[in-house]
Amino acid sequence: MNGDTRGIGMTSQRARDRLVVQIAKMGVKSERVLNLIRTTPRHLFVDEALASRAYENTALPIGFSQTISQPYIVAAMTEALLKSGELNNVLEIGAGCGYQSMILSKIAKTVYSVERIAMLADKLRIRLHELHVNNVRVLHGDGALGWEKHAPFDAILVAAAGISIPQALTDQLAIGGRLVIPVGRPGNQELRLITKTPGILEEEILGEVSFVPLVKGVG
Repeated sequence: MNGDTRGIGMTSQRARDRLVVQIAKMGVKSERVLNLIRTTPRHLFVDEALASRAYENTALPIGFSQTISQPYIVAAMTEALLKSGELNNVLEIGAGCGYQSMILSKIAKTVYSVERIAMLADKLRIRLHELHVNNVRVLHGDGALGWEKHAPFDAILVAAAGISIPQALTDQLAIGGRLVIPVGRPGNQELRLITKTPGILEEEILGEVSFVPLVKGVG
């Protein structure tokens, strides 16, 4: 992996700034989140052949029928979680290449990232080590089961769409915590924000989205 976090040409700061302007126009208001998008080197999380497209506002393939999420979606999901205040323990489901993991590492004390595909989990550990990200722990496991050992979580972010919301994830969410998750079948998915209060789960629909399916088990 090329370790240059600055980038040149289509991965330069100018390209990142253009992306941030676009995301802000789409409705992301948090300056903290916009700055994370501006400063996080997305080109280091995609194959070198796709690096010139890293700062386009689009999802890109990362292998194994998986994608790195569209920057706007990463920003919107992160902004939704931050509205609950400062975060200590955050659970990430579907870590993939680790771009979202790195952004979460900058807003939380500890990030627990679960990835069901072993080779992606292994690559993620190496990439985070190379980037000196020391507060993300990676588990090769079934995301639908969460990571009970480290619950409860102040926030949970799910980067794959389930037909329904896994019970294990709402069980592992702290009171007052927020869960952001895409729900639905391909072509008919919506991003939902769940806030856990005593005795009830409050739900808000954030918009239509398109994610890879949340698959049970490990690969």
